[in-house]
Parts: sequence; structure tokens; C-alpha cells
Amino acid sequence: MNKRLKLFYFLLIITLFCNQLHAQETFINNVNMGYLDKLVATAKRNYPEVKVRQSQVNAAHSTYTATKFAWFDGLTASYIYSPQNSINLATPTIFKGYQLAISLSIGQLLKTPATTNAAYETYKVAQYQQSEYMLSLEAQVKRFYFAYLEAMAELRLRSGAVSDASAAVKQLKYSFQKGETTFQIYNEQLNSYYNQNSFMVQAELATWTAKTNLEELLGTKLEDIK
Repeated sequence: MNKRLKLFYFLLIITLFCNQLHAQETFINNVNMGYLDKLVATAKRNYPEVKVRQSQVNAAHSTYTATKFAWFDGLTASYIYSPQNSINLATPTIFKGYQLAISLSIGQLLKTPATTNAAYETYKVAQYQQSEYMLSLEAQVKRFYFAYLEAMAELRLRSGAVSDASAAVKQLKYSFQKGETTFQIYNEQLNSYYNQNSFMVQAELATWTAKTNLEELLGTKLEDIK
């Protein structure tokens, strides 16, 4: 085996070994459940849709409270005043002075319980929808958080691969200039280096995208949450 081929195999083994080390990169160990709980709490406090759901619950509760007093709508009170010194021959009255009259609508009275019950059920539905949304929001925050950690792990892996490829290129360039390796081998490693850079750019974009998605739910920057 000639000297050039030995050098090529040596660099190939080094590159594969370094890639294997980087392949062990994982985001599981970076999951911070305490920090994740803070992210969920921040999203539930800041995200506008949460406030919309709370307003719907408040409105439904107000309607329910109002219907509990709806039976007063069927109650009508009036008064009649007959002066003490007047005589009405057309409609003579026995009582003089102020007279209070109260009338009650039986239909309204019978309808009120059903209206109140319907309003109560609407209120409960609003509460259930709010609870469902809170669970959905919490799950979404967790998914975006995990996606962000995954993207950062991928970025670290790609950054390491670029460093390895760069080191290999420098070594091959030195060997090529000394005539110890061919241009083809050097060019192949150079192309690998360019490819690794391209992968790292994609990983950077994925990381920023994942961070943006998460911060959209949080309503603030990740750096502001300690």
C-alpha cells in the first residue's frame, strides 16, 4: 500500500470516528422540566387566545347570573293614587291615597328555570372549552420546546462535522502541496467540507425557526425567561 493511499485511509478513519462521536449528540439530556413548566406558565399567561377563552367564560357566567333573576321580568308593580277629598262617580273606590298593584306573568315564571339551566350549561361548555385549550396549548409548547432542543442538537452536530471536515481539508491541502496525495482526494474532501457547511446553514435555519415558533406561543423572548 503506497504512502498516498495510507494517508487517505487514515484521514477517512479519523473523519468517520469524529462523525460517530458527533452522531451521539442527543437533546434528551438537555430537557429541563422545571424550565419547561415555566414556558408553559408563560404561554398560559401571555398568549392572546388564552385571554379570549377567559373572556368567553366570564361572559357565559354573567349571562347565567342574570338568568337567575329573570323571574323578576314577569313581575310588574304599579300604583294608583286616589286623593282623599275627591269623588269618582264613574269608578268609585273604597280606598283612598296610594294603592300598590302587583301582577305576575305565569308564562315568564315557568320559562325562567329552563332559561337558567340553558345558561348554566353554556357556562359549563365555556369552561370545558377553556380547559381543553389549556391542555392543547401546553402540549404545543412542549412540542415546540422539544423541536427547538432537537434543532440545537442537530446544529451542534453539523458544527462539529464542519470542524472535522475543515481540519481534514487543511491536512489534505498540506499533503497535496507536498505531493503526498492527489488532487482528486483533496477535491473530494473539499466538496465534503462544502456540503457540511450547507448542512450547517440548514440546521441554523431550523434552529431559528423552532425558536420563533416557541416564542410565538410564549409572547416573549426565550432569553427573558429565567
